[in-house]
Amino acid sequence: MNGRLANGTFRPVLNPYASSHRSDDFCEGTAWQWTFFVPHDIDGLVELFGSKEEFAKKLDSLFTVSSNIQGQSVSGDISGMIGQYAHGNEPSHHIAYIYNKIGQPWKAQKYVNHILTKLYSNTPDGLCGQDDTGQMSAWYIFSAMGFYPLDPVAQIYEIGSPLFPEVSMKIGNGKIFKVIALNHSSENIYVQSAKLNGNFLNRSFITFDDIRDGGVLEFRMG
Repeated sequence: MNGRLANGTFRPVLNPYASSHRSDDFCEGTAWQWTFFVPHDIDGLVELFGSKEEFAKKLDSLFTVSSNIQGQSVSGDISGMIGQYAHGNEPSHHIAYIYNKIGQPWKAQKYVNHILTKLYSNTPDGLCGQDDTGQMSAWYIFSAMGFYPLDPVAQIYEIGSPLFPEVSMKIGNGKIFKVIALNHSSENIYVQSAKLNGNFLNRSFITFDDIRDGGVLEFRMG
């Protein structure tokens, strides 16, 4: 992603690892993180890369390149690093779940579990960044249950890797939505199959309509 000038031309990114806090084109981040911040149109973003395969290569590299951030006034908000993925700042929070949109949900499950277990802890400083408006905590709660709203206005929740063997949510009007993770363990982090209200789920997401009346989402882990 490049910054755009008032005349409509794009300014080239000379160094995608560079950060200058509040004085460059990328607020509290780098070109690496902001390139993937199109949660409302992931299909359009993928299309810009030419194919899902090419986009997957770029997404893979986000998590595997150097975590080094360069510059004289690097933003302190760039933290909780996995490669150039920065979980300590909210614009990165949807990125691991993008793998679902390109048909590679096992990679989403891998990174979601890593973030849940390595970048959070039950200590006074147990967050890897600032809990702006509670988003760091909200990401954990959603992801620990096993799903997350990649696009927060689409009423779609992408499936990740549940952290607990069973979770129950009070939906209202006495209704409960329960999430069960069979064969759950610290090693079994990958979803082998899923059922929604007893019916096999052949997609990597659930919807608000699936939740609103209560029910049971059952994962078999492996």
